[in-house]
Amino acid sequence: GAIATAVLMILQRNPLMSAVYLIANFFCIAALFLLLQAQFLAVIQIVVYTGAIMVLVVFVIMLLNLGNEEQFAERLNIKKMAGVVLGAGFLLEMLYVFAKPESAVVKSQSNVSTMGDVASIGGALFGKFMLPFEITSLLLLAAIVGAVVLAKKRM
Repeated sequence: GAIATAVLMILQRNPLMSAVYLIANFFCIAALFLLLQAQFLAVIQIVVYTGAIMVLVVFVIMLLNLGNEEQFAERLNIKKMAGVVLGAGFLLEMLYVFAKPESAVVKSQSNVSTMGDVASIGGALFGKFMLPFEITSLLLLAAIVGAVVLAKKRM
């Protein structure tokens, strides 16, 4: 399901329909989290990404008026060729990673039972990953300020 919605998201020419398929992809990823017994991550996936982030993405699509499909017409075939080459390289890399025998895969899952736990996620987020968390919040703030500046220029 997640792979199918991701492929459909990429193949859409209309940005709004692409956003709808991205929302479906987020729900599929939340279902995968549920299969991995990470209920907290599944709920956060739906609430944060599907709820908040996608509302922002759809708002930006509507703000920039990206519904006109004629401006997205492909003029250069080199972009398509580069995409095919990069996609094939990624596919080969994934085949290499998944074709390895089990002994070659690094086994770093020492405490699997607490992996999706709220306490372990909070400890990692506000401990080891505090700097990337704060940098991400600054990037989101810069994006919001940029959207407001773009919106004010059009008025």
